[in-house]
Amino acid sequence: MSEKAISQMTAKELLAYYQAKLDEEARQAKAKGKLVCWSASVAPPEMCVAMDIAMVYPETHAAGIGARKGSLDMLEVADRDGYSVDCCSYGRVNMGYMKLLKEEAVTGKTPEALANSPAARVPLPDLVITCNNICNTLLKWYENLAAELNIPCIVIDVPYNHTMPVPAHSKEYIADQFRNAISQLEVICGRPFDYQKFHEVRQQTQRSIAQWNRIASMSRFKPSPLNGFDLFNYMALVVCARSRDYAEITFRKFADELEEKYKNGEYAFKGAEQSRITWEGIAVWPYLGHTFKSLKNMGTIMTGSAYPNMWDLTYDAEDESLHSMAEAYTRTYINTCLENKVNVLLGIMEKSQSDGVLYHLNRSCKLMSFLNVETAELIHEKNGLPYASFDGDQTDPQNFAPAQYDTRVQTLGEMMKKRSSAADVE
Repeated sequence: MSEKAISQMTAKELLAYYQAKLDEEARQAKAKGKLVCWSASVAPPEMCVAMDIAMVYPETHAAGIGARKGSLDMLEVADRDGYSVDCCSYGRVNMGYMKLLKEEAVTGKTPEALANSPAARVPLPDLVITCNNICNTLLKWYENLAAELNIPCIVIDVPYNHTMPVPAHSKEYIADQFRNAISQLEVICGRPFDYQKFHEVRQQTQRSIAQWNRIASMSRFKPSPLNGFDLFNYMALVVCARSRDYAEITFRKFADELEEKYKNGEYAFKGAEQSRITWEGIAVWPYLGHTFKSLKNMGTIMTGSAYPNMWDLTYDAEDESLHSMAEAYTRTYINTCLENKVNVLLGIMEKSQSDGVLYHLNRSCKLMSFLNVETAELIHEKNGLPYASFDGDQTDPQNFAPAQYDTRVQTLGEMMKKRSSAADVE
């Protein structure tokens, strides 16, 4: 497609175009004998992109399957293979999808579950790369992928931050992990690492992240031109293409559109905002529409969320020691102590002018869910804002009850309304 045609697209059209383009590029790379890598969502892509390796992101792919109501078939395959329902549903969906692709490659026949799946077709990987800066489940998940497919597995080990700020020795250790990954890629690719391209990719990543942060900052306005649920959708590109100009182009267009809407008095809700919330946790992809509409029906808009904020991977692209980049990839708020997590959420709530918090007690994401109770209590002590929680799952629809969710958000709405009325009287 020509640059002129791309420039005339809306942000929504760009999002769909580049998502499809990324999948096609992976398929074409495989067909031409080039390397394809499956990567964890917050693992650094900069090294692989510098080596012209096509990237696929199983978490985003699984989320897409869930949003298109196709996760149950993949989960059934994983269940038959012995993966417990207590394992992450992203991992189970991805392992099920991998099993079906592997069966197709061996038999030459497309399994019915794969033929009927709404999943975007992506090729099997030639290597995998993972990082434990969001959870340790990723380590065993990607080790299993590598073992099943007999391919290399690059692991970038990131220490947990029991105190903040990130200590110098941790940054030095992670920078060494980056250099070790580079050495592994040189062996896998059979050629020297392209350090000049690596520098350019890091600069591109920062341009993409700057535009991503422009979008997120729009929620500070009241009324808000940004519906926070849109961040969940556009997140696909901050995960899959932050080291490509695809993300920068799309995010700049979306930020420009939002700024123009605000300038013209157009907001995310055509009706008046009655309340604003911070959403803590991953989206419920199979019920994304339901979770949004239930809030919208009572005049509540989601303006804050720490989940999209995990991709605020701002660093100094000119720092050749890689310490700045190392810090960016270790300070994700769920890789930090409870005190810092609370401070991050408090800051998000303040900037987004939230009136309350909704916590997703996600059966799949143990690291997020285990700290939600303590986090909620500490935040309530500090700002007094009401909160509620609901049980759910990011991609397994069997672990979410729409009726329970509706009851919880209605209760939260009543608490926010009561607090607002009390404030008006005072």
